[in-house]
Amino acid sequence: MKQKTARLSVVSNTLLVVTKLAVGCAIGSVGIISEAIHSGIDLVAAGIAFLSIRKASEPADACHRFGHGKYEDFSGLIEAILIFVAAALIIREAAGTLISGNEGLAMDALGFGMAVMLLSAGVNWYVSSRLMRAAKETESIALESDAWHLRTDVYTSLAMLAGLVAIRLTGLVVLDAVFALGVAVIIMKAAFDLTRRAFSDLTDHALPPEEEERIRQIICDHSSDVVDFHALRTRRAGSERFIDLHLVVSRADSLQTAYDLVKHIESDIRLEFPRANVSIRVEPCAEQCTACPSICHSGKEEPDRRHGA
Repeated sequence: MKQKTARLSVVSNTLLVVTKLAVGCAIGSVGIISEAIHSGIDLVAAGIAFLSIRKASEPADACHRFGHGKYEDFSGLIEAILIFVAAALIIREAAGTLISGNEGLAMDALGFGMAVMLLSAGVNWYVSSRLMRAAKETESIALESDAWHLRTDVYTSLAMLAGLVAIRLTGLVVLDAVFALGVAVIIMKAAFDLTRRAFSDLTDHALPPEEEERIRQIICDHSSDVVDFHALRTRRAGSERFIDLHLVVSRADSLQTAYDLVKHIESDIRLEFPRANVSIRVEPCAEQCTACPSICHSGKEEPDRRHGA
């Protein structure tokens, strides 16, 4: 599903780049040409997302024991950088137009530009919605990045449409470049957000606090069998989560009982996070422990504490 959805983005962006560039050059609008540049960057990003998703779907091998999920994170970072490049190109074109003027804008052909911007907004809204839905279902940062690319394109297309309408009403051709600068500001904000998300996963940042808290709750659902747990560590690679922790059980429990408990906890965590890789190390409680009260009963978990008496 991820590959089919990514392929849809490549096809739609190709058509939009050709259409915007042709109309922008025909009527002399730097704003529409800027939008074509934006869609061109989106096309490159969609291609990168498609290739990264194919690579990330490959199973773990001898060289990549934890799988290939990081390819999606790397793709997200590259896509964010490409958005910054697009913003820089748009700013350069718009600034040049503001300085030299835009005498080449064909006022009588603005209707074609408006139609293209409306078409672009509609197509990208549909495709970005498909991408966002698939990204949520598969937890793919590559698809999410591509979806935000196109969703940003929707907003910038609507902004350019408003600019062309304003030019038609006022006759001020300088508004073409002004709205192009506005487009650049919007997509730079999107680039910053994507960079932060991709960089977080590439540097093995912990899962969001709410997800870690849910993992603790799942462990505490077994409070009658668990004495303590500590050293909880989490990270993410693409759509996969990696979770490991130390689980303290009663010294009186048999190896089979401890094994069954671990498998049950792992199963419950994967039920909540389907693409989770869970690793649990079992430890016996301290020798002087007699009552084995669970830490979950008091709600005072200490990440690196071992249970004593």
